[in-house]
Amino acid sequence: MKEVWIAMGLTLFAGMATSIGSVIAFTARRTNYRFLSITTGFSAGVMLYISFVEIFLKGVESLTVRYGDYWGHWVNAASFFGGMLLIGLIDAVIPSQAGLTGRATTAFSASRRGCS
Repeated sequence: MKEVWIAMGLTLFAGMATSIGSVIAFTARRTNYRFLSITTGFSAGVMLYISFVEIFLKGVESLTVRYGDYWGHWVNAASFFGGMLLIGLIDAVIPSQAGLTGRATTAFSASRRGCS
C-alpha cells in the first residue's frame, strides 16, 4: 500500500509542476523563445533518456537469459548502436522536405505565411 501512495504523490507532484509551469507561461509579459527552446530540448532529452534506459535494461534482462551474461550485454549494446546507425542511414538516404523545395517548411512556418 505504501508504493501506491508514493506513486500517487509523484503523480500529484508532476501534475502540480505542469500547472505551475503553465501559469508562468500564461502570465509572462514577453515570450523568451530562446529559453523556451532550451527548456523544451532539455525536457525532450530527459524523456528520451528515461525511455532508452528502461528499454535498454529490459533488453539486457531478456538477452542475458538467451545468450548468457557476457554476450547478452554485447548483443544489447550492438543492437542499440546498430539501431542508431540504421536511423542515421535512413535519415541520410530519404530526402527531407527542405531538400526538395530548397527551404525548410514546417507547420509553424507555413501557418505564419498564411498556408494551411
